[in-house]
Amino acid sequence: MVDHVIETEHLKMIYPGGLEAVKDLSIKVRRGEVFGFLGPNGAGKTTALNMMVGLLKPTKGRTLIDGEEVKPWSKTVKEKIGIVPQETILWENLTCTENLMLLANLYEVPKEEGQARTARLLEELQLTDKADARAKALSGGMKRRLNLAMGLVNEPDVILLDEPSPGLDPQTRRVLWEYIADLPKKGHTLILTTHDMDEADYLSDRVAIIDNGELLVLDDPRKLKASVGEGDVLELAFDEGADLHKAADDFASLGFIISANVTAGRVVIRTKDAMSRLPEVFEFVKEHDSEIRDVRYRGNTLEDVFIDLTGRALRDGD
Repeated sequence: MVDHVIETEHLKMIYPGGLEAVKDLSIKVRRGEVFGFLGPNGAGKTTALNMMVGLLKPTKGRTLIDGEEVKPWSKTVKEKIGIVPQETILWENLTCTENLMLLANLYEVPKEEGQARTARLLEELQLTDKADARAKALSGGMKRRLNLAMGLVNEPDVILLDEPSPGLDPQTRRVLWEYIADLPKKGHTLILTTHDMDEADYLSDRVAIIDNGELLVLDDPRKLKASVGEGDVLELAFDEGADLHKAADDFASLGFIISANVTAGRVVIRTKDAMSRLPEVFEFVKEHDSEIRDVRYRGNTLEDVFIDLTGRALRDGD
């Protein structure tokens, strides 16, 4: 039997003015998994997250943690949930150690235990040498790591991460991802929101794709990508002024093309053995008096899943 740590029942949020930000959201999060909400900005991900932890009262529905209904700032929230918000929130004039110790005190962690947790978190997140540095002196990546440490200082069962790596350079982002991916091994359950398909794919055991407040699909990322269809993908960038929709229609007429459409200023074609088909693709383009300035080859992505479900690219909704 699957052990579910969090369950939402028909969560709905309607803001003044009638905007329905979340529509009848019912999910079950398994203990020890990384559960990802993927969708464009404004899709309702953060609203759903805030309702799940009691920061926002739903118009309808409820959230259960270990069978207990979540209430705003209840003992359940304080003891079992750690929150890492999208915006980095620190006491800028305090040191890294002071930030963590202050939060530990707010969580009523005994002083010696708080000191031990602080030292451990600083070490794990590679901030030990910055323990006595004021938060305002840290780089953006260091601030993000300190923010994550602050979400863990109460040793929560469930950690909620709202857009965990916005604006970070690739190397810092990868370090953060690797640390986050290791947290379930330490007994934590993670729920994250992101509009970054690579982040969702790398971190999540299961992904819920949400758009306009509605849950579109929920499954293992590998199964979602397999559901899009067979074949590989070629993304073709044409010279400026080319009629991309006509090019897509022309490609669709070829027998070896599974599908062809226009996404984010490129013609995206799906075909079996894509690399071996490149000479035929180039010859076809030449016969139609066009020029390709760039070609990208890839397998299926979660963005393909989003396009398949909504008819538009994930980044088009940002």
